[in-house]
Amino acid sequence: MIRLLILLSVLALPAKAEEIVLGLSQDEVAITATFDGSDLLIFGAIKRDAPTAAGELGVIVTVAGPDTPVTVRRKERRFGIWVNTDVVNVDAAPSFYAVASSAPLSDILTATEDIRHRIRTPQMVRSVGADVMDAGNFNRALIRIRAGQDLFQNLEGKVDFEEDTLFRAAISLPANLTEGDYQTRIFLTRDGQVVDIYDTNIPVKKVGLERWLYNLAHDNPFWYGLMSLSIAIAAGWLASAAFALLRR
Repeated sequence: MIRLLILLSVLALPAKAEEIVLGLSQDEVAITATFDGSDLLIFGAIKRDAPTAAGELGVIVTVAGPDTPVTVRRKERRFGIWVNTDVVNVDAAPSFYAVASSAPLSDILTATEDIRHRIRTPQMVRSVGADVMDAGNFNRALIRIRAGQDLFQNLEGKVDFEEDTLFRAAISLPANLTEGDYQTRIFLTRDGQVVDIYDTNIPVKKVGLERWLYNLAHDNPFWYGLMSLSIAIAAGWLASAAFALLRR
C-alpha cells in the first residue's frame, strides 16, 4: 500500500516543461606519459514537453576537478627582502574549474541562483578560519594565479546555442590536471532562474607507464627511490662515457 501511494505521488508531480539531453565527446580522460592536454566537447539539446515559455533562455556549463586544500601566502618586502607575512588556508578550491555560458552570466543568472548552485568561480573558492581582515583578496589572488595556469577558465559567451534548442561547448583541459572525477554540470536558465540541471562525472586517470610509476612511488617508495637512483647513476655514467668518447 505504501509503495502504491509513493508511485501515485510521483506520477502526480508535474513534468518538466524543458529538460536537458546531454552528450559528451569522451567518457573519460586518460593521462599518459605524453599527455599535453585535451579538448572536451559537451553538446546536447533542450527537450520540451510543452510550448516554449516566455523569457530569455540560457545555458551554463561547468567542469570542476577534485577539491584540494590550498595555502595562500602574502609576500611583503621587509628590510630589502621578500618574506611571507599573512597566510590564508583555502579549504575548498577545485583543482580545475571552467564555466562556460551562452551569454554573459549577469544576463542569464541571478545572484541568488548563483549562490544556491555555486556556479561562478568565486563561489567555488572558500576560505575557513582566516584570521586576516581581507581574506577575499587571497581568494581573488588564487583565482588570478590559477587562471594564468589555465586551471580556472571563464568562458562567457562560448556556448553555442542555436534556436533555443541545440547547444555546444568546448572546454580545453590543460596538461597539468589532477587525477580524479571531474563533475560536469549543465544548467538551463530562464529569466535568470535555473529550470533544469544535468549532472555527470568524467573520470581523469593516469594509464600505462604513468599509472605504473604513480603506484610504485606510493605503494613501494623504497623500490621507487632505488630505481630512480639507479637510473640517475646509469644516465650519469653514459653521459660521462659519451663525453670521453667525443674527446678522443
